[in-house]
Amino acid sequence: MMNSVYFIGIGGIGMSAIARYYNHAGYKVSGYDRTPSKLTQKLEEEGIEIHYTPSIEALPKEVEQTLVIYTPAIPADMEELVYAQEKGYRLIKRSRALGEIASVQKCLGVAGTHGKTTTSTMLAHLFTHSGKGCSAFLGGISKNYRTNLLLSKNQVLVAEADEFDRSFLQLFPHVAIITSTDADHLDIYGDVNTIREAFAEFASQIKEDGALILKKGVEIDLGKVKSRIFTYSYSEKADFYPTDMETIEGGYTRFTLNWPEYTTIYGTKVKAGKMEGYTVGTPGWVNVENGIAAAAAALVGGLEPMEVKEALAAFQGVERRFDIHINTPALTYIDDYAHHPRELSSAISSMREIFPGRNITAIFQPHLYTRTRDFAAEFAQSLSMLDRLILLDIYPARELPIEGVTSQIIYDKVTIAEKVLLKKEEVLDYLKDKEVDILVTFGAGDIDRLIAPIGKILEERL
Repeated sequence: MMNSVYFIGIGGIGMSAIARYYNHAGYKVSGYDRTPSKLTQKLEEEGIEIHYTPSIEALPKEVEQTLVIYTPAIPADMEELVYAQEKGYRLIKRSRALGEIASVQKCLGVAGTHGKTTTSTMLAHLFTHSGKGCSAFLGGISKNYRTNLLLSKNQVLVAEADEFDRSFLQLFPHVAIITSTDADHLDIYGDVNTIREAFAEFASQIKEDGALILKKGVEIDLGKVKSRIFTYSYSEKADFYPTDMETIEGGYTRFTLNWPEYTTIYGTKVKAGKMEGYTVGTPGWVNVENGIAAAAAALVGGLEPMEVKEALAAFQGVERRFDIHINTPALTYIDDYAHHPRELSSAISSMREIFPGRNITAIFQPHLYTRTRDFAAEFAQSLSMLDRLILLDIYPARELPIEGVTSQIIYDKVTIAEKVLLKKEEVLDYLKDKEVDILVTFGAGDIDRLIAPIGKILEERL
């Protein structure tokens, strides 16, 4: 009988949620990660033992009673992983563990090359705020609940369905949202058509009596989808869409939500209708779009329109997703996880909408050599929407350097005049004597280590 779970790469956002789940369930949980972080500190405070130097001695000795879960970001020759394979531990990827947990509940999966973390966190919040409750495995820290794991006796489970390493193919959801299928992770997929084939396979795994909530205009083959298909849109008529949109103070949007006739996953039939006065508790058109997707999945998942309306207005956002740390008329600081050209352009255009006429400076840390190589021109185009760019070296994550691939290949293509290429260690000194209006930090690497010191420098100017 299994009584302990060991994690190789426990500090990742997805891994830490599963570690918390098993810890809450009463298993002895421990694990390894490369570096300490806010997440690992929280896990240790919750009683989970973590070490930061690889050690085969740290694995529980009871092979038959231990499950080992690893992240695909770990190198195949990492000594703990090799040892676990050789000694016969039950060894599974993070995605398989999530799939097994989700398989016995009503899974609501949120997929997409961007937008999935905010949308899944919104969807989990809608169920939690309504009082119905849900369990949720999130790819970010909810600002409403200060965690990436929610637990509930309700059998609804919200999961971020990650396309990296084809992880989402371990999920067979009752309801799934697909927000986007842009080119990304080309080191795994090779080209955008292969990515879309994987998303089509994910969509085909939705339960026959379930529903796909698909952003209108997203191109995937729906030929093998057995479930009902609903579309949503921010900007045009769809099955779920907004009308009567007006911008109100603070850059928020008030709108009427329109929905079609639908049947919930519990068999309740709902007539087509609409409800006025919807808002999302975080500003920007991107959050309205994500909110409509989450609302659609929540309604099909059994919530009432008024419950969804009240919960959307109370949504506080996700750490590192359009995360506003300082907001005054003279100085604003925003941190965002954007690491793909489409995410950058969406975030910057949202800022232009919320803060018209203001000057935007961004610090961007590219993530992965392959992504930089594959999208250098697109990155440059998105970053040229700024007024000033501070470009950092590439964060390698799981990759080894590629000859000729550095941040310089983005920098050379950026068309704005105010741009500078810096090392991460030089940023704080550079900012000390620079006037900024709106400052943004972008990236999925270790740029988050700069958030607190940047905030301190800026707060001294208030």
